[in-house]
Amino acid sequence: MSARAALAALALAAALPTRAQYGGMGAQAGPAPTDVPQAVLQDVGIEERLGSQVPLDTEFVDGEGRPYRLRAAFDGTKPVVLALVYYDCPMLCGLILSGMARAMRESGLELGRDFAAVTISFDPQEKPAQAAERRRGYLQSLGASDASGAWPFLVGTGAASKAVADAVGFRYALDPATGEWAHIAGIFVLTPDGRVSRYLYGVEYSKKEFRLAVVEAAGGKVGTSFDRFLLTCYRYDPSTRKYEPYAWGFVRAGAVVVLVALTGLIGGLVWRERRGRRRTP
Repeated sequence: MSARAALAALALAAALPTRAQYGGMGAQAGPAPTDVPQAVLQDVGIEERLGSQVPLDTEFVDGEGRPYRLRAAFDGTKPVVLALVYYDCPMLCGLILSGMARAMRESGLELGRDFAAVTISFDPQEKPAQAAERRRGYLQSLGASDASGAWPFLVGTGAASKAVADAVGFRYALDPATGEWAHIAGIFVLTPDGRVSRYLYGVEYSKKEFRLAVVEAAGGKVGTSFDRFLLTCYRYDPSTRKYEPYAWGFVRAGAVVVLVALTGLIGGLVWRERRGRRRTP
């Protein structure tokens, strides 16, 4: 009986449909809301294009129905965190945006002062009212007013969203059977002039990873001196998709500490010697 039960279980497992893998970091990616055909999944993924320029003159529409050129989110001094989602998503996109808002809130950096953010819907059927509703909720979670211009949520044509998605290597596809979009979970950190600096995968972004990615994208112009010190000792590891301790960085940092200590010691000894000479009759 046990052998028959085992064979039955194997047959049942083989008969179950394959579920889509939406995220790049396993369980952090969030559950897939539907079964997606393999033909659709072939067109889904993220191809990292570090240094790629995002088309800043692409035209969208904001939550108030006003034209919005993507360049308006970039002031040339602050990095920009980009999310590509669709607002009618039953689960995954909400998890991405919630994780993004949580990382913003816990990072110690301030939206609008240290970095900017923009969210773009890649569903050409979505309307400004949907963008405004989503934006209002996430700004409230940050304690920010939706009257400010911070963190615009945009809609646009299929060509406009695809131009931005292609620039960052983000590929998504519509499942015609369900009308839902298949895509990978992740957000993109861009430099102040709109180039891809870092990818953060999954739906939960640790405050350390988020902060270091933003500081790195800004070239050390935001954050604290300690953040810049951490970037000396940490390097982004593509295999783990995290900032990992960097041995040579620790050696260099230790050498700097030793050099500063020796300089202080020698300076103190020289000062004491000169002071002693002045006191000698």
